[in-house]
Amino acid sequence: MDPFLPLIVTSPSGAGKTTLVRRLLAAQPGLVVSVSYTTRGPRDGERDGRDYHFVTEAVFSDMLARGLFAEHATVHGSRYGTSLARVEEARRTHRGMVFVIDYQGAAQVKARIPGALGVFVLPPSLAELEARLRRRGTEREEAVARRLANAREELLHAARFDYLVVNDALDDASAALQAVCEVAFAARGGPPAGALAARLAGACAVARTAALPARLLAGESVRGVPAVVP
Repeated sequence: MDPFLPLIVTSPSGAGKTTLVRRLLAAQPGLVVSVSYTTRGPRDGERDGRDYHFVTEAVFSDMLARGLFAEHATVHGSRYGTSLARVEEARRTHRGMVFVIDYQGAAQVKARIPGALGVFVLPPSLAELEARLRRRGTEREEAVARRLANAREELLHAARFDYLVVNDALDDASAALQAVCEVAFAARGGPPAGALAARLAGACAVARTAALPARLLAGESVRGVPAVVP
């Protein structure tokens, strides 16, 4: 197996994937995050080149026409894409790359990059997801409604991923994501994963968690389902 780990992390907006990925990168210095190109404007605190590469529609269309993206998608009305050159650079300099992308881009990365592993981060409930979006204080009412509607669509695709992680307690979800990474590196010739990491990753494998998205869509809470099952 290719020792390079392409790790996809996806979630509905507000489920906490950005925080989880930041923790993962701090714990795994061999990983680098893919900084996507986007046509949306920066939010407060976001910096060009660190959080996203902010470009115009014309620039994005030109890059797409030239075949410069490993994946691309339109999400919440804006366009996002991953630089193919950046992926190849990461392959030479790091043990793996984290793609923080939506389910459309995830399908493209899996089709284009052999060995890509997908993790879908679930909220504990749709009510909690709405509360998190509102606590941001950065979205107008119509934007919140659009993101919640999109979340329902995104959850329909969650069971196609390799792992599902419930982000209720942040420390538990972070430990689960790090365990998935540790197990994946071990499968690629890295150091053997510890017994705890193997249990944590196994608890989040889609074979054990595939019913969770349907429960969320039915209006149930999965707060009582720990991200890490002993």
